[in-house]
Amino acid sequence: MATTTVGAAAPASVEALKRVKATEAEWDARLKAAREEAAATLRRLRDDGDIAVKAAEAEADRNRTVRLEHARAETTEEAEAIVSDGRRAAERAALGEGRRPADKKDAILDVVLGSFGKD
Repeated sequence: MATTTVGAAAPASVEALKRVKATEAEWDARLKAAREEAAATLRRLRDDGDIAVKAAEAEADRNRTVRLEHARAETTEEAEAIVSDGRRAAERAALGEGRRPADKKDAILDVVLGSFGKD
């Protein structure tokens, strides 16, 4: 025979269900708050990462610009020194004694382009 609960036991079951429902609602709220907090933290970290990347890119651009300016200055200085050395060498070669103009031209070219012709 089946036993049925009647009377005082029924209200206890209802109370137990209410407590379960309340606990379930409480945990749902906690989970929702935890998800929202995690999403907010993730958004903040992404924003911080984007800011850090932009700052690094700006710093890299500044460093590149400084290096380029420094390299240009060194290159210009070196080119001016080469031209100056060439002019001095050409003047020395042009002052050679008793030579025909063609010989002077050859001597000047030998002095100025001497390192290029030695292969």
